Amino acid sequence: MDRSKQLRMTGFIAFFLSGVSAISSGVIVSILQEMHGFSFAVTGTLLSLMSIGNMSASFLTGLLPAKIGTRMTVMILCLGYSLGYGLMAVTGVTALLMLAFLMVGMAKGCAINTCTVLVGNNTDDRARAMSIMHAFYATGALICPFIIAAMRGVGQTLPMIAVALCGMAMWAVFMSAKLPGRTQEAAQKEKTDFSFLKNAKFWLLTALVFCQNAAETSVTGWMVTYYKSQEILSGGLSTYTVTIMWGATLIARLLIAFVFPIKDTFRALAVMGLGCTALYGAMMFMNTPAAAIVMLFAFAFSMAGVNPIAVAGTGKQMSAASMGILLPTASIGAIVMPWIIGQVADSVSLQAGMACNLVPCAGIMILSLIVKKMETKKA
Repeated sequence: MDRSKQLRMTGFIAFFLSGVSAISSGVIVSILQEMHGFSFAVTGTLLSLMSIGNMSASFLTGLLPAKIGTRMTVMILCLGYSLGYGLMAVTGVTALLMLAFLMVGMAKGCAINTCTVLVGNNTDDRARAMSIMHAFYATGALICPFIIAAMRGVGQTLPMIAVALCGMAMWAVFMSAKLPGRTQEAAQKEKTDFSFLKNAKFWLLTALVFCQNAAETSVTGWMVTYYKSQEILSGGLSTYTVTIMWGATLIARLLIAFVFPIKDTFRALAVMGLGCTALYGAMMFMNTPAAAIVMLFAFAFSMAGVNPIAVAGTGKQMSAASMGILLPTASIGAIVMPWIIGQVADSVSLQAGMACNLVPCAGIMILSLIVKKMETKKA
C-alpha cells in the first residue's frame, strides 16, 4: 500500500471510530443523568464543555504540529476519548465529569482536523474522498446507539467502557500510521503558512460551514421537540428520528462519492442550499407522523453533502493550520443558532424560533452563489 493510500485509509477508519465515540456522548450523558440525578443545568454544562473542548482542540491541532509534531499532537489530544469515557465509568463527581467531557470534546476536535487533512491532502478528488470520509463517520454514528444498548443490558457502566475502548482503538489507528514527528517536520523546514487568512474565498467557505453547522444542529436539537410540542411525534417514534437522519446522511454521502460525482462544487452547494431551505420550510408545516419523518429524512439527505464538499472546496488552502481556523470558527454556528431559537421561543413562540433557522439554510445557498461568481470571474 502506498503512503497516500495508507494515510487516506487511516483517516477513514479513525473517523468511523470517532463517529461512534462522539455521537455516543449524547446517549451517555442521559445515562449519567439517570445514575447520578443531575439537573438539566448540570447536563447542559457537561455538553457545553464538550463543545468547548471540540473548538479548542480544532484550533490547537492547527498550531501544535509545527511545534511538537503531528504525532505528538494526536497522541496527546486523541487520548481524550479513552480517558474521558473511562473517567465517566468510575466516578460521579461533577467536577471530574466536567473534565471528562472536556477531554472527549478535545479528542473529537483533534480527530476531525487530523482526518480532514490526512484524507484531503492524500487524494486527487477531494470532494469524493471527503464524502467517503464523512460516510464512515455517519456509519459510526448509526451503530453507536446499538452498541450502547447492548452494553447497557449487561451493566450501567459498560457503555462508557465500550466507548473508551473504541476511543483507544482510534488512538492506535493514528499511531500505527507513523504520523510525522517534530524532527521530521523540522528537517523538511515546514513552516505554518497563514496566507489563507487573507483569502476571501476561505472566509466565505468558513461562513458557509458555519451556516451548515447552525442549520443542522438546530434541526437535530429542536425539531423533535417542535414536533412533540405540536403533538405530531410522540413516544417510541421520536427516539428513532436521529437514526433516520443519520441513515439519510449516510445514503446521500455514499451516492455523492460513488454514483453522482460532484463536477461543479459551488453550483452543487447552491442547489443543496436551495433544497435545505425549501425542505426546512416544508418541515414546519407537516402535521402527521409519516409526513414529519419523510421531511426529516429529506432534509438530512439534502444537507449531507454540504460540509464535506464545502471543506473540499478550500482546495490547495487545506492544511492543519487552515482547518484549525475553519472548523472551530464554523462550529460556533452549532452553539449560537440553537441558543437563538430558544431565546425567540421563550420571547415569542417556538414556531417563531424555528422559523429563524431558515436564515442559515438560505445562507448556504447565497454564500455558494457568491463563491461560484468569484471563481467564474477568476477563471
